[in-house]
Amino acid sequence: MSLNPMRTGNEILLDEVSGEEASRFLDLRNLKHLVRHGEGQRLEFKMKVKFPEKIIKELVAFANSDGGHLFVGVSDDGQIEGSKFVDEDQFLLEKAISAYCFPAFSYDVYRISLENGRSVLVYHVFESIDKPHFVQLDTDPNPVCYVRVKDRTVKASKEMKQILRRENEAGLTFAYGDSEKWLMEYLRENEVITLADFALKSGLPVWLASRKLVLLVLGRVLRIEAGEQHDMYYLR
Repeated sequence: MSLNPMRTGNEILLDEVSGEEASRFLDLRNLKHLVRHGEGQRLEFKMKVKFPEKIIKELVAFANSDGGHLFVGVSDDGQIEGSKFVDEDQFLLEKAISAYCFPAFSYDVYRISLENGRSVLVYHVFESIDKPHFVQLDTDPNPVCYVRVKDRTVKASKEMKQILRRENEAGLTFAYGDSEKWLMEYLRENEVITLADFALKSGLPVWLASRKLVLLVLGRVLRIEAGEQHDMYYLR
């Protein structure tokens, strides 16, 4: 089943942008500078849009994290070749975003012209206030939430999705009992812990250990780093 949210992207014609507004858009000099530093927390390169349903997870991850830029027409090793079929690339991505991403997220899309006559397609995704965002493909009945971790896009755990959903929640309270005290001491000595380790070492059932970790992250006592196998929790 595909979902069809309202599109919230803005297609920008750079020739019509001037003054202070222009400062939020990259030019070729800025593009080259960013590409030299490689992919990272807020930057992803794609040479072409061959499988748009795979690329949109990067956009969703940006919306669920700190925002970021996707460059289409830049190789993984930083070669700025541009897209030969930029209209087709944009059409395929826009179609996939509309069909498979929900809820809608905000982004700008524009092009940077190159000396070779090609263009780099730029998707600038803004950090969302409506997290979490999901991808739901026709081939998978279960929607998937993605987040950005350094230069990787990973599936969000149940705990991460709860944190994204509740991160702006007001009036949050949590208990600070023996298990929380034990956890603080453990992290001061060992730096990092996983949900499985916390449950095992503290003797808590997994559901309760999960709830306590989520509340401590929301209370800004801990920070979470998503991982492909398991999340890592650190003291702030």
